Amino acid sequence: MPRITPVLWFDGEAEAAATFYVSLFPGSRVTDVSRYPDDFPDPALAGQALVVEFELDGQGFQGLNGGPGHAPSDAVSFSVPVSDQPELDRLWDALVADGGEEGRCGWLTDRWGFSWQIVPSALGETLGGPDPEGAARAMAAMMGMGRLVVDDLRSAYAGT
Repeated sequence: MPRITPVLWFDGEAEAAATFYVSLFPGSRVTDVSRYPDDFPDPALAGQALVVEFELDGQGFQGLNGGPGHAPSDAVSFSVPVSDQPELDRLWDALVADGGEEGRCGWLTDRWGFSWQIVPSALGETLGGPDPEGAARAMAAMMGMGRLVVDDLRSAYAGT
C-alpha cells in the first residue's frame, strides 16, 4: 500500500527549502527534482523546479512550486521530537533564521511560512508525569515560553 505523502506549496522556492530541510535532519535527502521543460510556454519558468521530492528522517515529502495564492497556515505543523536542549536549540535557531518567527510554547514558523513544533522529551516527562501539581506547574511554565527550555520545565515540575 502506498504511503501518504504531504505536499508543501511554495511560490518558487521548493528546491531551496527542501535542500535546507534535509540539511537539518540526519538521514534525510532530496530524492528527485522535476523541472519545467525548456520549451515551457512561460519562459520565466523554463528549467525551474516544479516538484521536489525529499525525505526527512524517512518521511517522504513533495515541495510543489505552485505559485502565489496558497500560503501555509499553522493549522498544519511539523512536530519534531528532540532529546535535549542542544538539539532543540540547533533546530530552533536554524528554522527561525533568515525570516522565520518564534511562536509560543515551542512553536515557530520558518522563512517559508511553515509551522514547526520542536518538542523535547522533557515536555512529555513533565506534563505527563505522575505528580499532577508538578504537571500543572510545568504547563504554566511552558505557556510562558517561546523556545522551550528543558531545565526550566524540569524545575517547574519539581517546584524549585
